[in-house]
Amino acid sequence: MSCNYADGLSDYDDKGILGAPESFDSDEEVTEKCKELADWIKQSGHVVLHTGAGISTSAGIPDFRGPKGVWTLQEKGEKPDFNVSFDDAKPTKTHMAIIALIESGYVQYVVSQNIDGLHLKSGLDRKYLSELHGNIYIEQCKKCRRQFVKSTAVETVGQKSLERPCKSSLVTKGRSCRSGILYDNVLDWEHDLPEKDLEMAVMHSTIADLNIALGTTLQIVPSGDLPLKNLKRGGKLAVCNLQPTKHNKKANLIICSYVDVVLSKVCKLLGVEIPDYSESTDPTKQSSPSEWTIVTDNVNTFHKQYKTHVKETKVESKAKKTKYK
Repeated sequence: MSCNYADGLSDYDDKGILGAPESFDSDEEVTEKCKELADWIKQSGHVVLHTGAGISTSAGIPDFRGPKGVWTLQEKGEKPDFNVSFDDAKPTKTHMAIIALIESGYVQYVVSQNIDGLHLKSGLDRKYLSELHGNIYIEQCKKCRRQFVKSTAVETVGQKSLERPCKSSLVTKGRSCRSGILYDNVLDWEHDLPEKDLEMAVMHSTIADLNIALGTTLQIVPSGDLPLKNLKRGGKLAVCNLQPTKHNKKANLIICSYVDVVLSKVCKLLGVEIPDYSESTDPTKQSSPSEWTIVTDNVNTFHKQYKTHVKETKVESKAKKTKYK
């Protein structure tokens, strides 16, 4: 449960703005804004989604800073009245819409702050995902750093020892690790973000024509600042959230509606069919363990693409400045 996850973290006073009131656009406004967002997606060559706790509330997992969020209620000595276990939670309409948008080529990457494992359960391929704060279904070897999918949520958070040996000998790819011990990979407040996940997130966010923030107030640094990375190069930022975000003033489009509603409308406008969740594509439901490690070759390959893009955009920028001198 997300309450148990929050309870497992160390004490930290600066949790940001809690319990800000939610706003709702009218049905007509949502429809018009979704049309605009769909047009922007069509016109973009590189779209990155930034997902927060708000995309999982319809699965029964409370958010943290909403009016009924875990930390908002914690300040009052209360707990949410809905709180399913992570193992019982299933991917939402938004999670499955993201799969469809990636498979149809409209979205190129997802950067997530969520530890609930619903992107994993939805069948999203690791090469399209950065998990900046960890994943409750992942065990990571302290020695070889490889990550493995667990069928149930791990017992601890805060990168603690699970007192189990590395599973590398059980998967077919790569060498076996000797004497490695598995740890959970869910971050506590003081931990550094995972290097490869962060590097991929920064690169994709920077070259994006369009960054879209879904269900997040963008308060946690550095993840909350990543959607701004493309603005210097003329990219756009769209926000879909019920509460005001830290970066509303810099957003080109703000949609105040439920994320499930917005992505359902956007997918329909793009002619994309949203699949139902299926256990057959859920790695946590498979009989044999699977690996969840970011492939180093993928990082290196994209790094070359990133450097080329940055170099080209700098040349374009110089050309524009020269033209108007």
